[in-house]
Amino acid sequence: MSTGIKKTAAILFSMTLLAGVAAGCGGNGNKSGETSSSEGSTTASGAPAGAPATLTVEVFDRGVQGQPDLNNNKWTQYVNEKFGKPNNAVVEFVPVPRSQEVDKLNVLMAANQAPDISFTYDGTLVTRFAKSKGLYTLDELLEQHGQQLKAYLGENVLSYGKYDGKQVSIPGKRTLLAWNGMFIRKDWLDKLGLPLPTNRDELYETLVAFRDKNPGNVDGVIPWATAAAGMNYTFGNLVQSFWKPLSEEEFVTTPNWLKPGNKEAYQWLNKLYNEKLISPDFALDKTTKQADADVTNGKVGFYAANWDYPMTQKIRVPLKQNSPEANYVPIDTFKNDEGKYLKEVYNENGIFSFIPKSSKNAELAIKYLNWMADPEVMFFLQFGDEGVNHKLVDGIPHGIEQSGEKMQMSNLNMDYTMIVNGAELGDTEKNVRTYAAALAAGDKSYEKLAIDSYAINTTDGYSSYNYGIPNEANIKYGKTLGDMNKQMIDRLIVAKPAEFDALYEKLVKEYMDAGGKAVQEENVKNYRESKAAQK
Repeated sequence: MSTGIKKTAAILFSMTLLAGVAAGCGGNGNKSGETSSSEGSTTASGAPAGAPATLTVEVFDRGVQGQPDLNNNKWTQYVNEKFGKPNNAVVEFVPVPRSQEVDKLNVLMAANQAPDISFTYDGTLVTRFAKSKGLYTLDELLEQHGQQLKAYLGENVLSYGKYDGKQVSIPGKRTLLAWNGMFIRKDWLDKLGLPLPTNRDELYETLVAFRDKNPGNVDGVIPWATAAAGMNYTFGNLVQSFWKPLSEEEFVTTPNWLKPGNKEAYQWLNKLYNEKLISPDFALDKTTKQADADVTNGKVGFYAANWDYPMTQKIRVPLKQNSPEANYVPIDTFKNDEGKYLKEVYNENGIFSFIPKSSKNAELAIKYLNWMADPEVMFFLQFGDEGVNHKLVDGIPHGIEQSGEKMQMSNLNMDYTMIVNGAELGDTEKNVRTYAAALAAGDKSYEKLAIDSYAINTTDGYSSYNYGIPNEANIKYGKTLGDMNKQMIDRLIVAKPAEFDALYEKLVKEYMDAGGKAVQEENVKNYRESKAAQK
């Protein structure tokens, strides 16, 4: 590691945390390279003897243009050099398509072929695996070989990975909490002499103007681009803007389909679709390829997606090539009756890493995650070499765009750094600036776009309620309800207006009968118990 990296890594954690880590590592009796299959057999240097163990680790395949071999690149080589060799292990990365990760994991788990370290953003899926006794419980392993990891994540983040009082997964620490964002073509607004829309009515008038006046003079203008429900493209906080006030208990325990105002939200979207203001074939776009193509070909006036979506390489690069004049800016346009822009933000936990019961390398897996919590290791995996992958500007690492084996397939290598979601410099402002710089890859306009988007999309935010105990009904019915939810959204938006009311009532009844009612009832029970325990 270069001296520059070591100096920069030093700012990642406070002296208190480092002291706690040192104390934890000094007292756990951890032998370098010790694995469940080779315990007690070491060389004079302390490394395990015998044939190396193979530790398999999941990695998302995001289909990034020009990406290198996901199992053989600068980052995987670093992992095998710095962790693999000292532990007499080979770390093998198993690519899983990002858009199919849940289905793929279900298949791999059923066949006892899931990687030693698997991960998913679907907490309910992890709970189902735990309930069926498919996961290692990790408390003892963490105590023996994960003190650095425990110190970094902290008890609150780790609590999201517990089931029945046991640690069954390792949640990543989410350093940035924004979720969805809304983006509009400022250059189109300027051509039409229109201001940024600040509410639904103004947005509607803007979308109509985009449709009728086609300020980009493009073939097949799309005022609002979206894709099938459940994909990267969303409706932002549009639905929340229709909800009426509820008590905390009602708000957190009531299914969205039953919240007052929810029906009117989808009726409004149905109106937009039937007026040709939304992507005409969005329900068929189950991979977002069409929506991405429409955006990057300069055909789209407005869209909602992850708060950082316009800055990602797969959108930013082709858009600048195909439509250099395009200028998307973030907006807050869905204001509710109380004058707030209510929007859901993430909890502190991010992706869930877990060790399947079929793994033969559970101890080595925890050691790998613990190794990753080292400040120097984390910094390198997120930012690479100074002067090659990044340069320091006012103490903030700015990414240098790379191709080939040195490129990152996800921002800040999040798929290779599963214990953290987002830049980690120990301070929210620095984390935002660092992540913005990583996204922008030297383009100041995109850096500003990211900073502005984060500020907007954490305004009036709320996060999901942490009951502290799993909802057994949700474990049982969650996948069915999740699939139904996506189908309901798509069907309601494309329905004939005259049939909307009857269809909404029919679909919601089917949803509640299929497990929605059971989930709601258990939510109420768990909520009241959690509140009673706080008294």
